[in-house]
Amino acid sequence: MSGLLAAAAKNAIAEVPAAAKADTAARAMSIAIYLHDLAGGGAERQSLIIAEEFRQRGADVTLVLHRLRGQLLNQVPPGLRIVDLNSPRTLMDVPLLMKFLRKERPDILLSNVDLNNVAALLAKGLSFSPTKVVICQHNPISSAFVVGEQWLYRYIAQFYRILSPLMSRAVAVSNGVAREIESLAGLPRERVLTIHNPVVGPDFPVRSAEIVYHRWFHQPEQPVFAAAGRLVPQKDHDTLLRALALHRRHVNSRLIIWGSGPLEERLRALAVSLGVADAVDFAGFQANVLPYIRQADAFVLSSRCEGFGNVLVEAMGCGTPVISTRCEHGPAEILNNGQYGLLVEPRNPEQLAAAMDEVASLRTRFPAETLRQRSADFSYAACALRYIGVFKALVPNRVWVA
Repeated sequence: MSGLLAAAAKNAIAEVPAAAKADTAARAMSIAIYLHDLAGGGAERQSLIIAEEFRQRGADVTLVLHRLRGQLLNQVPPGLRIVDLNSPRTLMDVPLLMKFLRKERPDILLSNVDLNNVAALLAKGLSFSPTKVVICQHNPISSAFVVGEQWLYRYIAQFYRILSPLMSRAVAVSNGVAREIESLAGLPRERVLTIHNPVVGPDFPVRSAEIVYHRWFHQPEQPVFAAAGRLVPQKDHDTLLRALALHRRHVNSRLIIWGSGPLEERLRALAVSLGVADAVDFAGFQANVLPYIRQADAFVLSSRCEGFGNVLVEAMGCGTPVISTRCEHGPAEILNNGQYGLLVEPRNPEQLAAAMDEVASLRTRFPAETLRQRSADFSYAACALRYIGVFKALVPNRVWVA
C-alpha cells in the first residue's frame, strides 16, 4: 500500500500527456461518479440524486461502482450509464479505475467515501490521467470516530495527506468534516469546501404524503418515536433503547426503527433485557420512510458521529420535530445549535430520555412549517449548483445547459 501511495503521489507532479493538453474543444462536461455500491445509505442516495441533476444540466454522467449491488438499484435514474468494476476488494479497484480513466478520460472523477477516495486518487496518480479528482467525504476521518470499521479506516487522514497533490478539491458534507480534512489531512483551505447533502427534491411533498399504515399511529395516549439508520455501532441504537426504557417510566411511548444491519439480533436481545421489546418495532429497510416519519410524534437520532445527517433534514421536511445527539459533525449545523430541534450529548441515555420526556410539547415548540422552511435549505438544486460551480472552475471550457 505504501509503495502505491508513493508512486501515485510522485506521478501527481509529472507532465500531463500532450494529447490531454490539446483537449480544449468546447463540449459537454463528462463526469464519472465513483462509489462502493448502491446500498441504502446517504452517500449512495446523494450520488444518484446529483447524477440526475448533472444530467438535467447537460453533463455526460457515468456511475462507476465497485460492485453493482444494493438496495437502491431500482432507484437508478433511467438511462444513467453504469460501469460495474465487479472487484473483490476496494484496493483491487485501482487497476480497473486506471484502465477506465485512460480509456474514457472523464473531465471529473467525483469519488465518495474513505477507501474509495483513496482508490480514486491512486488510480489518478498511477494512470497519469488528466481527469480532475474531486473527493467527497461524508463521514468524520478522526480515528476517534471510526467505530466498528476495519483497521485501514484509521489511516484515512494519513492517506489523504500523502495523496493530497492528486486532489483537485475535497468536498465535505459539513463544516466540521471540512475542518477535519484541513487539519488532519493537511489540505489547504482553498481546496476544501463544504457542500451540504441534497435531501429535499421536487418529489419530496408527494413522497412524504403517501398513505401508509402502522398499527401504533394515531393513538395520542401512546406517543410514537421514529428512528432510521443502519444498525451499526456508529448509530448507537444501544443508547436509544436504554433511553426509551428510562423514558417509559414516565410516558407509555413506542419506538419504530427503520433500517437493517449486523447488530439487529443484538439490539433485539437488548430490547428484551430492558423490558421494552413490546414497545419497539424493528421495521427493517424501507425505500420510502418519509410518510412514516411524518406520522410520528418525534424523530430521534442517537448517533455517536455523523458526517451530515440527511435523515434529520428529511424529518424536518415532513414537519416532524427532531431530537438528536450533538455529535460530530452535522446535526448541530442542521438544527442551528438547537433552533430547529433538541440536542443532547452522545452516549448519554439519561439526557436523551429527558428530551424524549418532552414529546408532548415538541410540535408546539417546533412548528411544522418552520421545520419545512429550514429543510428547503438542503435542496437538490442547491447542492448540484455548488458542485457545478466547482467543476466549472476546474474545467472551464465545457458546455452546461442553463
